Amino acid sequence: MSATEKIKLTSYSTKGGCGCKIGPADLSQVIRSLPPAIPNPNLLVGIDTSDDAGVYKLTDDLAIVQTVDFFTPIVDDPYAFGQIAAANAISDIYAMGGKPLTALNIVAFPIHTLDKQVLADILRGAQDKMNEAGVTLVGGHSIDDKEPKFGLAVTGLVHPDKVRANAGAKPGDKLILTKPIGVGILTTSIKKDQLSESEVERVTSVMATLNKKAAETMESFDVHACTDVTGFGLMGHSLEMAKGSDVGLIIHADQVPVLPRVRELAEAGFVPGGTKNNFAHVQESITFPAELDQVGQWILCDAVTSGGLLISVAGDQAEELLQQLQQAGVEASIIGETTENHPGRIVVR
Repeated sequence: MSATEKIKLTSYSTKGGCGCKIGPADLSQVIRSLPPAIPNPNLLVGIDTSDDAGVYKLTDDLAIVQTVDFFTPIVDDPYAFGQIAAANAISDIYAMGGKPLTALNIVAFPIHTLDKQVLADILRGAQDKMNEAGVTLVGGHSIDDKEPKFGLAVTGLVHPDKVRANAGAKPGDKLILTKPIGVGILTTSIKKDQLSESEVERVTSVMATLNKKAAETMESFDVHACTDVTGFGLMGHSLEMAKGSDVGLIIHADQVPVLPRVRELAEAGFVPGGTKNNFAHVQESITFPAELDQVGQWILCDAVTSGGLLISVAGDQAEELLQQLQQAGVEASIIGETTENHPGRIVVR
């Protein structure tokens, strides 16, 4: 057995199993303390609505989409970790309606502690995923660090009139989610050796799946808003859409797809800190039904890595879009709708 196969890569992560972002409340406080950026009329999407990527107009027909994302290991297989990290970073471009074009590797690695083959496998996994997405690697940056971290800075292209921001949902839209949730709870469980090999393979496959097919399928539909569900969880990213669009959201809890054993493991205590932080941040803006217990609420707020797209599409086109997504092999579900009532809030039913 090789050194790569023996290594328990998640043991090098001090942040638990979810690869969580800094909490939105803490991040907002830091950003508010900074001097304002210089206004630029060509900046189509910036930090104002907590969107997935920035969009900058170059010409009337062309804009660039820019994003960056990286995190600590959430699975033990280095190759799979590289694939997941790449898919996660590229997803932000898809969420904006863009086509990913180039990428830069971001590497932090304990080069004197871990076998160099581990790093080679991480980079190989990422490269294979970039090849699948049609993304060209143009360089990167690395540092020696006690804790492995990996991700990408990605640049894409989009027509300025076809940007899919997270602000723009309209009352009467339907909400479609393209991947199941529960990833944070399962990856935390991986670190505690609670999943079988087949269960690890299942959640790894979900995270490593590109949102390419989903993004391409939604292009011909009246999509008013889109975001990808990642560190802030389904409720966190849904709330950003609600507030940015000034609409209310209704989420049907029993229609939200959840990976197997998530509730069982959550009840056993394998809920990451990032998930609980997400819940604490959004709970004042969400009305949960009395019959949905704390575990159920945590699951809806679970911190996701490389999750699906949350699409707000014209209500009369939702069923057709759903059908085409499923025909393309996307695990899509209609999970709710938008309303003019309770703007900036979510009601879970």
